Amino acid sequence: MSGPIVTLNEDSLKTDLRELVRRTVEDTLNGLLEEEAGDLVGAERYERAAGREVYRSGHYERSLATSSGEVTIHMPKLKGMRFTAAIIERYRRREASVEEAMIEMCLAGVSTRRIEDVSEILWGSSVSAATVSNLNEKAFASVEERRNRPLERAYPYACVDGIYLKRSWGGSYENVAVMVAIGVNDDGYREVIGAAEGFTESSGCWRELLSWLKSRGLRGVRGFTGDRAAGMVGSIAEVFPGAAHRRRAVHFYRDVLAGVPKSGRSGVAAMLRAIRAMESREAAEAKVLEVAAGPGGMKLGEAAKAVRDGYAETLAYTRFPREHWRRVRTDNAIERLNREIRRRTRVVGTFPDGNSALMPVTARLKYVAESEWGSRRYLDVTLLEG
Repeated sequence: MSGPIVTLNEDSLKTDLRELVRRTVEDTLNGLLEEEAGDLVGAERYERAAGREVYRSGHYERSLATSSGEVTIHMPKLKGMRFTAAIIERYRRREASVEEAMIEMCLAGVSTRRIEDVSEILWGSSVSAATVSNLNEKAFASVEERRNRPLERAYPYACVDGIYLKRSWGGSYENVAVMVAIGVNDDGYREVIGAAEGFTESSGCWRELLSWLKSRGLRGVRGFTGDRAAGMVGSIAEVFPGAAHRRRAVHFYRDVLAGVPKSGRSGVAAMLRAIRAMESREAAEAKVLEVAAGPGGMKLGEAAKAVRDGYAETLAYTRFPREHWRRVRTDNAIERLNREIRRRTRVVGTFPDGNSALMPVTARLKYVAESEWGSRRYLDVTLLEG
């Protein structure tokens, strides 16, 4: 005959262990508070001593959200002295680690409603929307400080782009550009070096962004990567006259293929990819002339003109070490950030003002830059010294 079978309710065990930990934390905190009160009074409970000026006067209860759940604190009341606990700040309702976790969620792009739900699940107490807003202000203060930090290093490569958000402007809702700049520093690591708002991607907006970056110390830039937005090329030449402008290959391809019928696009696209496969600038330029003659021979004069007009900016990356070509001829790094910005701002929809639009974007950029994105070496910039 088989022996008795022992069953284990895993959910009940987890609940009991969680409650045990919560009670232990609660008892420990209350014990520490009693010790602090005893040190201030200078006597044990019910002890009579001559010259005594401070007396116990009971307790009052308050709740505290901790990483182990919500606990009830018995705060001592004193007669003759205000009791200030060293282990718990006055008016604090959450453990510091809980607030840090909430701030981290704000920077990661979690919506206010989600934070309320998560806090209820993890710590057994919900937080109000006002509390989340206060935590946002605390987080955004450090974000704004980082956004305006001095740029103390040289950045051989930089990439700029604008992304449009909808916000209130002059009593109506308009599409407003948030312009983002990233750079590769002199150690080869990527950084987000700037984010600013501009009404449109006009020459004035780009000039203002680049001048702001220069005033913060941006230097050593050998090449900017970007699209051919109105005013961008002229603003780069004006503010950073020694830097080359590299047009993103994808925009060059789009301009060329826009003048090609759908039936002929695959053949022209193969020709354009052949330009990228060349091993030197001279070979690439020779291939450009061959490609330009190809569409012209196929009576695609508009596409041939786009090839001849746009290849110089597109092939600017060939001035740099070949080991860098794969990285600097595309805008993959900043497009990745744009997707993160879209994900973060999609939950908001329309922003009421410029600060409310810029701060979540900057916070998200800070969060991404401090992750694996900014901790991996992107390029070996020592090759530029050769």
